[in-house]
Order: sequence, then C-alpha cells, then structure tokens
Amino acid sequence: METRAGDPGAFARFDLNRVPSPAFVVDAAAVRRNLAILKDVRDRSGIKLLAALKAFSMWSLGGTVAAYLDGVCASGLYEARLGREEYGGEVATYCAGYKADDLPEICALSDHIIFNSPGQHARFRPILDAARTEGHGFDVGLRINPLHAEGEVAKYDPCQPHSRLGFPIDQLRPEHLDGVDGIHFHSLCEQDFVPLGRTWAAVEPSLKRYFGQLKWLNFGGGHHITRADYQREDLIAFLQHVRSETGLELYLEPGEAVALDAGILVGEILDVIDNGMPVAITDISATCHMPDVIEAPYRPAMLGETISDLDAPLVRLGGPSCLAGDIIGDFALPVPAEPGQRIAFLDQAHYSMVKTNTFNGVPLPAIWLWDSETDALREVRRFDYADFKNRLS
Repeated sequence: METRAGDPGAFARFDLNRVPSPAFVVDAAAVRRNLAILKDVRDRSGIKLLAALKAFSMWSLGGTVAAYLDGVCASGLYEARLGREEYGGEVATYCAGYKADDLPEICALSDHIIFNSPGQHARFRPILDAARTEGHGFDVGLRINPLHAEGEVAKYDPCQPHSRLGFPIDQLRPEHLDGVDGIHFHSLCEQDFVPLGRTWAAVEPSLKRYFGQLKWLNFGGGHHITRADYQREDLIAFLQHVRSETGLELYLEPGEAVALDAGILVGEILDVIDNGMPVAITDISATCHMPDVIEAPYRPAMLGETISDLDAPLVRLGGPSCLAGDIIGDFALPVPAEPGQRIAFLDQAHYSMVKTNTFNGVPLPAIWLWDSETDALREVRRFDYADFKNRLS
C-alpha cells in the first residue's frame, strides 16, 4: 500500500532533539490548516462534517476541532463518552456489534446511533424506546454495504467479499427501514473524490425509493479531503447536487483528513549491525508504535529522505521487540547510521497514535504538541511503567 501523504511541512525545520525519544509530535497549526479546509468544504456544500475519533482522538485538541466542525463520530461507548466530554457538537455512534449493557449509556450520549444490521436494530428497539421514555433524543441509522469495492487493500475495504461491515444493499427491504432516520455507508480508505462518485452511482438506484422517508445520508470516512491533490471543487459540486436531488441532510466523517501530515514520530538509533546490509535497531517499533506498517503493509515516509536519496545505500530499520517481523523498512537515512542519531517518520498523527500497544514491554511514545506558527512546544502526555503494568493483572 502506497502512502499518498508524507509532506514534511513545518517539520522540515523542527529540531528532533527538542523532545525525548520515542515521541509523537503533533503540529497544532497543521491541524488547524486541515480543519479550515474541511470547514470550507462543509460551509460551501451545506453539509455537516464530523471528525472520526477512531483515526485521531487527541482530545487535548478537542476544543480546536469543535471550533471548525459539527462534532465527532464514535465507534462505541468509550469514544462516544470521549466525544461528549471533550468535543463540542454532535456525537454519531456506529458499532458493528453493540452490547445490550452499553446501549443505554450510548443512547444518552449520542445524537445518532447507527446499527450494522436491521436484525440488531430490531433486537434493541426496547432499549431505544426506554431511553426515549427517559428523555433522551437521538436518530437511528442503518449502515449498508454498497457491494461496490474501491479499496486498494482488501483488509481495509469494507466491501471486501463476505464483509462484516454494513447490511448488503441487495438485501435491503422497506421493512428494514422502519424506525430508521438515516442511511450510512463507508467504503473508502485514503481515497479521492472519484471513488466516492462511483460508489454513489452504484447505491443511488437502490436507495432512491427511500429518500422521502429518510432524514439524512452519511457518506462515512476515508475521504482524503485535505490532501493537496484532492478534487475538492468536484466534491462540493457533488454534495450540492445530492442534497438537491435527495432533499436529505448529508454527513461526511473524515478521520485522517483532520490530522493529515500533522504529526511525526521521533525515534533514535540504538544499535547497528551488518547482516548483508546495514541493520539499525531503533526505539521505534513497527508492531507497537506503527502497526499499520505491518498490517497494510506500507512503507512510512521518513523526514529528510528525498527521492534522490533512494539511490544511496539503504539501511534496514527495525524495532527493539523480539518479533522477527518488527521491521519498519529500508531507508536512505538523512543522518549517519550510528547509535544516538535521531530520525522521524512523517504523517504519524492519525491511526499510529490510537493503535499503539506495549507488546514485549516496549515503552509507549510520549505525546508532544507543537505550534509551528509560534514555536510553542509542550508535553501532553508521558507514559511509564505504570501504564504498562496497569493494563495487565
């Protein structure tokens, strides 16, 4: 999988020695830049736009997000609580499988509760009715599977064969929408406008008969709206057209787009050996700190590595864990391959931060917030042994 981001932006002038290693550094100015782009799309198209917490849930910036967008989308109880506590606006919650014990609190926290199947909605209607009796107001949504695959990698494509995400659109019947206010679908991953247009062309004929009874449509996430080459004018025109044709309120739920190219992961070389090529051990672990590098897989962009450098001798970088596959990739380093040298990977604010783990007792990176416009730098969170121990028993 090829990353389509990796612009160093202001990080090209950031001194990596200003923070401990390993550490995530997020540029607040870059986040504001992304949010301003998203707000412009929202305002000009007349839709609502929610930030996907699953991709970027750095809640110390919750107030910043709230100043630009309409709220957040959550993937379950904990994210719904975080959204209600730390962000302003709406909370739209979708989960592939709700637990009955969680649902009353989710009803109290959420403006939209989106179900993965009509069967699940039907089973939980008594809980929804009870919540409304207690004074909680919320819409109900149904996630559909468009059965139209656009993903580059199957494991990240919600429309892969036998997908568990969303109700197959070819099975949708009128009775499935009894008590349903909106339709949700999410089938993109780091993509531009064209796949969205094709997806809508695939689902619109099946949904058209229901427009008169629905209140909203949610196009989900995976839209790389803040990427420099994204066709934003086409998106705005499309959204305006769909609003006009359907009469429905429209939602988008970008996640990566909020934090695209807004954060780096700083690391340090701990040791170097020669095993047919230089192999450097770093305090950054692919499996613990950047699991998508292994899961996708993809090669993260490195700060300071240029296209011309790719002809230079490569150094294989890996983490300190015992996993043989804890390999970040092969890089033409911008610094000597020596212990103590600092390196950084680009575009690590989204997903990497929320997916970190402490396998093998590998320490979690600290989290720092930098503002490239003022050069203000502060530590947001430092993790220690207690964070590792308290996850266990």
